[in-house]
Amino acid sequence: MGKYFGTDGVRGVANTELTPELAFKLGRAGGYVLANDHRTPKVVIGRDTRISGEMLEGALVAGLLSIGAEVMRLGVITTPGVSYLTKAISADAGIMISASHNPVEDNGIKFFDANGFKLSSAQETEIETLMDRETDIPRPTGAELGSVSDYYEGVQKYVQFLKQTVDEDFMDLHVVLDCAHGAASSVAPRLFADLDAEISTLGNNPDGTNINVDVGSTKPEQLVHLVKEKKADIGLAFDGDADRLIAVDEQGNIVDGDKILYICGRFMKEEGMLAHHTVVTTVMSNLGLYKALKDMDIVAKKTAVGDKYVMEEMRRGGYSLGGEQSGHIIFLDYVKTGDGLLTALQLVNIMKAKEKPLSELAASVEKYPQRLENVRVVDKKAVEENETVQTAIADVEKRMEGNGRVLVRPSGTEALVRVMVEAETETLCQDYVEEITSVIWEQLGSRG
Repeated sequence: MGKYFGTDGVRGVANTELTPELAFKLGRAGGYVLANDHRTPKVVIGRDTRISGEMLEGALVAGLLSIGAEVMRLGVITTPGVSYLTKAISADAGIMISASHNPVEDNGIKFFDANGFKLSSAQETEIETLMDRETDIPRPTGAELGSVSDYYEGVQKYVQFLKQTVDEDFMDLHVVLDCAHGAASSVAPRLFADLDAEISTLGNNPDGTNINVDVGSTKPEQLVHLVKEKKADIGLAFDGDADRLIAVDEQGNIVDGDKILYICGRFMKEEGMLAHHTVVTTVMSNLGLYKALKDMDIVAKKTAVGDKYVMEEMRRGGYSLGGEQSGHIIFLDYVKTGDGLLTALQLVNIMKAKEKPLSELAASVEKYPQRLENVRVVDKKAVEENETVQTAIADVEKRMEGNGRVLVRPSGTEALVRVMVEAETETLCQDYVEEITSVIWEQLGSRG
């Protein structure tokens, strides 16, 4: 059986790995699995600004029509916008065509269930099984074939929902928006203008090929420059599908997902909105975040790396806030996935409510220097059982005396061991990383 789904949907180079033929099969199998026994399932479908989006959309739509689905095309919209609208209009499934922060050559297809959640591993496996066993999927004929329509007003419905999540207008604030030439381009300027902010934009002219090129949440350098040049109050950088956010304060300092989690978690606790006084993070969050949360009597629950694991823990424990250092922040009381635009609104809303600049709100998180190195190995899982490696890790941790930490884990996708060290100084970080990686290389290193 083919393995099509990765850690976040089906991805690949558009038209060579992620082909229209594959998209057609995904539409048929995915639509059938998520139809919930409805003979005419309703499916919404959106895309980011990549040139390959329309090609894959056409193939997906054809596959869905072939099983009798009612398809509603949303056009260019954010990933969380698709998640929200799937539930809001009582669709049976939602589909987003995007490869997030990846370059334009790539694209991806991700599904949402009727409640707006990303699929479980069991649902993905069921879709994969059907894709390899086409004869099990019905092929209606005549009047039972599906239909397609455009629902471009869905974007406005999503914007109206977002505006209702804040209780402050943004008058007297100058906000710089970096839309990554992606899906946020069609939403973010309108949203912040409606809330009376003064706005400047960057990365807001998508042409189908420039998505994420030198702009966006993974490349905030231009945003830093523009915030300082305009003397703006805040800069907000989204990725290609706007499910993550990185901010820049009024001084030009980057405010990453860890600091955003702290600011939002503290405010929510003070307002009585933080369920169980808990924030869900991943093991990659900085030690400075954990110390700042502890000072506020906020519990930090740690998961494996990946927003899907953060979401699983949030649902399991009934928590309202979680996220990653990369800027995927989940407000589960509002939406069922990470939402960069929602996070941006909450952050600016807190600035207004507290009447404080972003630099002051973020100051309580004193981030430890962090160093990440990869070691190519023959057997990545052996690192967890190798006594020499484990002794080296324990020795470094002992010398840290609680003022730092070591995280050594096998990569989920490559024959690599990732070594992350946080320590009090950059020099200590570098020394400790080199010490541990050299032992891993001696014990497990790949010579090929």
